[in-house]
Amino acid sequence: MENSGDQFDVIIVGAGVMGSSTAYQTAKRGLKTLLVEQFDLLHHRGSSHGESRTIRATYSQHYYYPLVMESYHLWQQAEAEIGYKVYFKANHFDMGSDDDSNLLAIIDNCRRYSVPHQILRRHEVTEKFSGRIDIPDNWIGVSNEFGGVIKPTKAVAMFQALAHKNGAVLRDNTEVTDIKRDNVRGGVVVSTADGGSFWGKKCVVTVGAWMKKLVKTVSGLELPIQPVETYVCYWRIKEGHEGKYAIGGDFPTFTSHGKLLVYGTPTLEYPGLIKAAAHAGIPCDPDKRQWGPGVLLDSLKEWVEGRFLGMVDSSEPAMKQCCMYSLTPEEDFVIDFLGGEFEKDVVMGGGFSGHGFKMGPVVGRILADMVVHGEAKGVEMRYFSLARFKDNPEAS
Repeated sequence: MENSGDQFDVIIVGAGVMGSSTAYQTAKRGLKTLLVEQFDLLHHRGSSHGESRTIRATYSQHYYYPLVMESYHLWQQAEAEIGYKVYFKANHFDMGSDDDSNLLAIIDNCRRYSVPHQILRRHEVTEKFSGRIDIPDNWIGVSNEFGGVIKPTKAVAMFQALAHKNGAVLRDNTEVTDIKRDNVRGGVVVSTADGGSFWGKKCVVTVGAWMKKLVKTVSGLELPIQPVETYVCYWRIKEGHEGKYAIGGDFPTFTSHGKLLVYGTPTLEYPGLIKAAAHAGIPCDPDKRQWGPGVLLDSLKEWVEGRFLGMVDSSEPAMKQCCMYSLTPEEDFVIDFLGGEFEKDVVMGGGFSGHGFKMGPVVGRILADMVVHGEAKGVEMRYFSLARFKDNPEAS
């Protein structure tokens, strides 16, 4: 490692949206940055691929609202730098039983942060969306302007291009097998499956569904992060009605709360198809996936048929795409220093639990702050720390 080409200020392991946005942030700040990925760049084996992700500001947990609002700004800032769009604005609509605790918490947080919103009963929902969405009599809807769709593969490519533009080195098909403390020079040595190694003052680990495996190898720490295989469903809109559900109109991104959590987007990537999928999946080994498990499909069919007032052309989805979650017990992120012998030299971001993509830009900013300053200001980090698992053993 006497070659300066093998030495970096920061080595980022994992080139999904979190790693790529972190590389963009660190390179832009003048740090000599290496971004390594075990597969091809923009691969489809993890969580940062495909054609659409929802962005919304309505969370039942109050600490996500400031992160999402910062992310809106950072998405637009990155778009201005690259010269093309990855974020497409829409309104957002939450719905569920009028006594659903998550929905009531969302309303409380809208009030807490002075988010303009409308609370709608069934007849008001029918009127607002011209009969395109129906809810049961004992449900309510919450409408607000902070929704939209992110194009994930294009977004990851954007951050990688901006990172490279700012001097970052990108290496794909480079599997990291170990990270060790350099007791002579300080910093860390990152070893790869092909026998190579790199030295870095700091290291950031953002390997998604492989987080539990790599962290255990590196430190022996058993993270409570479960890889989960899921799939996204697209449904065909009846002929002649396609435009009513297209992005750019008044049809919103949406989330349905309850025993079955459903989310979806207006038509964008596939003409005539609307995205509606269940937030659920099957635990898996990310290296031994089934590639296409059934996930609550009967319940999802019933939901789609009940909400869209006969506008869906078939009781079966027209398309299904495999994807991966990395779930923590309470579905909050893990953003912290690995600690132990590494102290603050290794930072990790994982467990984004199927709802983190929208916050990729702000997570990148936070991880870069932790590398540069040893802390991330303006963020309630206790909700994302490793200490919460020690304080609550049942969570792990």
